[in-house]
Amino acid sequence: MKTEDIKALIRNRRSIFPNMYIDKSIPKEIIQEILGNANWAPSHRLTEPWRFKVFIGESLKTLSQYLGNYYKENTPEEKYSERKHAKKLKKPLQSACVIAICMQRDITESVPEKEEIAAVAMAVQNMWLTCTAYGIGAYWSSPESAYQADKFLGLKEGERCLGLFYMGYHNGVKLEGKRQNIEEKTTWM
Repeated sequence: MKTEDIKALIRNRRSIFPNMYIDKSIPKEIIQEILGNANWAPSHRLTEPWRFKVFIGESLKTLSQYLGNYYKENTPEEKYSERKHAKKLKKPLQSACVIAICMQRDITESVPEKEEIAAVAMAVQNMWLTCTAYGIGAYWSSPESAYQADKFLGLKEGERCLGLFYMGYHNGVKLEGKRQNIEEKTTWM
């Protein structure tokens, strides 16, 4: 692979949201490849803390109901919005796949927790870049309902959810990227 190809892939990665997805399933083999590439992220002391719960097909309805119920049960009456409730219900159903991004803390705590969180984030970047290469839109969402989903997801001791990764094909959405100049963020020593 040429460095120009890698550069293009990195710079074309965007958050593509569920309302932009089309009704097309993602083959299981591609989802497995996406997760396989996540598995190659670096982790200090090879703790490999990433864990994933994959929602496809009918299980997207279960996730939809969980998110809708969580919003309804945990939003104060004065802040509750039927529109937001409907959006919580709709997002998983607009997606071909949603992956709960979880982290299993090293039981010996051989590395600081923040390093394991960083490793999971690198695994998600690998997923995102793979999605971009396949023309699959993706979006990492971190609602409170995900942070509180231990029972819903059947998480083990030391495991926690860091967010939801929505995925779906789209009609070639081209979103322009914006970044400030790297020189404004760099100090040469």
